[in-house]
Amino acid sequence: MPTVALVNGHAFAAGLMTAMMHDYRLMNPHRGFLCLNEVEFGAPLKPPMSSIFRQKLPSPNTLRTLVLEAKRFNALAALNEGIVDGLGGVSEVLKFVGEMQLIEKARSGVYGRLKGEMWRETVGYLDDHAGSEKLAEAQLEERKGQVESEENRVVDWEKSKL
Repeated sequence: MPTVALVNGHAFAAGLMTAMMHDYRLMNPHRGFLCLNEVEFGAPLKPPMSSIFRQKLPSPNTLRTLVLEAKRFNALAALNEGIVDGLGGVSEVLKFVGEMQLIEKARSGVYGRLKGEMWRETVGYLDDHAGSEKLAEAQLEERKGQVESEENRVVDWEKSKL
């Protein structure tokens, strides 16, 4: 089944992730920002979370700006960057559904299979939640080891200066 998200205000963090899971996104042009602000409160993106952005954003630069800079995109900027597909409210969404013939496309019965193949990476992470969690934990442990090693190097360097 085709899905369309209408973002009628702010969509930060999980709100933006939820919108990105839809096939199409339209945003109110008069209010709200889209932002992935995990970097600001120290929350890592788990594999299915980062995967959906990698797969759906048209530009690595937009991905970098969202993930590493926590930029707030207004509706026009989000449209220009390809984060949303259109601007408007409920009436524009209904018009969009008609113009894109989404109801007719759903009748073929193949729409879901096509989406599953298009977004195979993300679907795989979601289907293998336990594996995704193990991967995230392994990455976290690796990072802890790197931080400890870096801290030890600083301590050793400071001792050598005495």
